[in-house]
Amino acid sequence: MAEQQAQIGVFGGSGFYSFLQHTEQVEISTPYGDPSGPIVLGEVGGRSVAFLPRHGHEHTLPPHMIPYRANVWAMKQLGVTHIIGPCASGSLQAHVGLGDFVVCDQYVDRTSARKDTFYDGPQATHVSAADPYCAVIRGLLVEGCHELGIPVHDGGTVVVIQGPRFSTRAESRWFNQMGWHAINMTAYPEGHLARELEICYANISLITDYDVGLEGMPGVKPVSLTEVFEVFSRNNDKLRDLLFSVIPRIPAEQDSCGSALDGAVISGH
Repeated sequence: MAEQQAQIGVFGGSGFYSFLQHTEQVEISTPYGDPSGPIVLGEVGGRSVAFLPRHGHEHTLPPHMIPYRANVWAMKQLGVTHIIGPCASGSLQAHVGLGDFVVCDQYVDRTSARKDTFYDGPQATHVSAADPYCAVIRGLLVEGCHELGIPVHDGGTVVVIQGPRFSTRAESRWFNQMGWHAINMTAYPEGHLARELEICYANISLITDYDVGLEGMPGVKPVSLTEVFEVFSRNNDKLRDLLFSVIPRIPAEQDSCGSALDGAVISGH
């Protein structure tokens, strides 16, 4: 592998990278095509950071067209060992309010036909997803939210839908009744692909809306893009403060995420 150019990776919306120090853009090509755009390299608290807006720098890529494999591979190519993946999300539960952060510990995949593995054969590889998110980064994110006064839920399940459409009322009712907490279109397969490359990864679901409007909450209207962007812009400052607080604390060494392939590869006979 080439010399490490970054330690920490961040996938997210445009706006964060403008606060990085000493930035430069790098173009990377991968065996899986080009990533969503040039990767911005910078520094936070003495740590080298690689930032990539998953939708592209001009937000031109809808969720189902994001080159997830290329994005994660590019991070690995830069030497990244830990990734934080914030996602704008809808709430599926009344107690998960607008502006809350959910540091998820589980996901449910409801996407279809996305390229969601690096292991297409000939060697069969089955990576466990029982505990899909890095416990160390999760703990640091929750701790950081408490310190900064950001409303946070320690653990929660995000259901990831295909997009680009939003949910029907029937789908949203089902997700709510299952007890799932947040809904978005981008948390999968990004997180699992990172795990397949033994990169520590954590998701933050940034609550911007109440999906189609939760039952028992009269007056709550179905999600609209206007509402999403209004709340997300307010969350952006909180997210930036959280990342700047947490990134310097992420340990250089990896936890069990760094050995996710142990026992996952089926050897031929």
